[in-house]
Amino acid sequence: MIVVAGEALIDLVPQGTGALAALRPALGGGPYNTAVALGRLGSPTAFCSRVSSDAFGEALLDRLRATGVDVSPVQRGAEPTTLAVASVGADGSAAYSFYVEGTADRLFTVPTALPSGTRAVSFGTCSLVLEPGASAYEELLRETAARGVFTALDPNIRAGLIPDADAYRARFKSWLPSVSLLKLSAEDAEWLGGTPQEWLAAGPSAVVVTRGGAGLTAYTRDGGEYAVPGRRAEVVDTIGAGDTVNAALLHGLAVRDALGEEAVTALGPEGWAGLLDFAARAAAITCSRAGAEPPYAHEMPL
Repeated sequence: MIVVAGEALIDLVPQGTGALAALRPALGGGPYNTAVALGRLGSPTAFCSRVSSDAFGEALLDRLRATGVDVSPVQRGAEPTTLAVASVGADGSAAYSFYVEGTADRLFTVPTALPSGTRAVSFGTCSLVLEPGASAYEELLRETAARGVFTALDPNIRAGLIPDADAYRARFKSWLPSVSLLKLSAEDAEWLGGTPQEWLAAGPSAVVVTRGGAGLTAYTRDGGEYAVPGRRAEVVDTIGAGDTVNAALLHGLAVRDALGEEAVTALGPEGWAGLLDFAARAAAITCSRAGAEPPYAHEMPL
């Protein structure tokens, strides 16, 4: 079982140009997209969050159930669902503005237990920024790591939600001793400052940096550096591409029985090349579709 902990929200995606273009609601949120992608790839997956009992919240949970994701760890609340208004650039890249005050997901509390058989827990995005939920997710991260469970972190920076950049950067560094796998984009890495080698020295067994169409590079604590090029795709938009990479990495590690520090190190050049290429192929498929529509297992031979 891979547990994904974090927010579920509604992306409002413009259907034309201009400030008053019609907006289409789409199910989203970085952790939510990761859970959907894991479910589609065939990994036993559970989602751990707080979701509104409004109509948007029901739609979010319905999609998870349809994808085979266990939603029993989900907390419910009467507060509204978070909204993210997307803007898509000429190159398909997406930017967001958020409506988060008083919403359900930021009121998450630490669960008493995770599902039986949990092998890995994934964290990231808005859920580690917005209080009071951010502190609860942080506590869950530390508790999970202390029990020896594999942990993954995708900070997926949304700078507009971070009131104090320096404080967040310091907090990010404080998470690293509890992180097994750090995955982040080159843009996130630049915003955070530091290098993969510095982050590895603080705790993670591996750091994976994504560079869009230029591909992915993995750095490991034993000094390994493994890179693959991106896969070509007719890009419709990049919504959910990074979340798909996150899911593909976790799924690939799980099927290789490599959700552990020593196993990650033992992958070696061939193992990392195969894993990274799998993630690149998955992201390319997502980019070829409108919205966060990750691939299914039958589209992704290992």
